[in-house]
Amino acid sequence: MRAAVALLVPLLLLAACKDEPDFDTRYDKAAKEIEMRARAMDADIAESEKAAAASDLPAPAKPANAAPSSGE
Repeated sequence: MRAAVALLVPLLLLAACKDEPDFDTRYDKAAKEIEMRARAMDADIAESEKAAAASDLPAPAKPANAAPSSGE
């Protein structure tokens, strides 16, 4: 019984140790995910701009400027 356990434990430990992806692999994966998110954001922005242009809303008002300070 001990012999079976003694052989089984190292095999399980060896099976549990997988090679971690190297830096380049992780970088490429992250870059692809970022690119996909950026494209999705660009598409959402373009869709929002198209919807805003189609709704014929008046242009937003310019912000009011405060009177210049007298320095007191």
